Amino acid sequence: MGKTAEKERKDKSTSRFQWVLFAGIIPLLFAVVTTLVVMQLAGVNIFEKAKEAGVKIPVISSVIPTDAKEEAAKLEERVLTLQSAIEEKDSEISSLQGKIDSQEKEKERLMAEQEQMQAQIEELEQIQQENKRAFKEMISTFESMSAKSAAPVLLNMENDEAVKILSNIKPDTLAKILEKMPPENAAKYTELLSANVDSN
Repeated sequence: MGKTAEKERKDKSTSRFQWVLFAGIIPLLFAVVTTLVVMQLAGVNIFEKAKEAGVKIPVISSVIPTDAKEEAAKLEERVLTLQSAIEEKDSEISSLQGKIDSQEKEKERLMAEQEQMQAQIEELEQIQQENKRAFKEMISTFESMSAKSAAPVLLNMENDEAVKILSNIKPDTLAKILEKMPPENAAKYTELLSANVDSN
């Protein structure tokens, strides 16, 4: 019978402990965890709020070590220093971006200028080609003319132009044209042609 009473006492103490555990401690832990999770989801820093509340309560604030207060002040000062450095770097970046933009504009201006000059070169080359073609046509016109008709035309031209034409005409046509010129003009053009040949 003594064993049964002792067993009943153990069962009662175990059932009391279980009741306290299930009715008090577990729901309390569940409520604390749920509150922490909800506050965290709401964006509230629970530990920071607890620290602020502890500083406001006189008894608890004396328990918080002064090192923590100094550490917080140092941390805040470091944050301000870093923010200042970030602002300075942002300013440098803006300045460099401005330089890059101005260099890009200068590059675009130079590219446009280069394109314009290239267009002018192409236009001049085209004009030069047309002039060469026109000169060749003029030479072939002189070659197809009779010497009697060509000689007076050349005598009425500037010396440089006449020499340029005469120096590009076929030799047999040149001889015929010079024959039809007065002797003094033929001598002058022959001299100019030989000087032109020597300079080339």
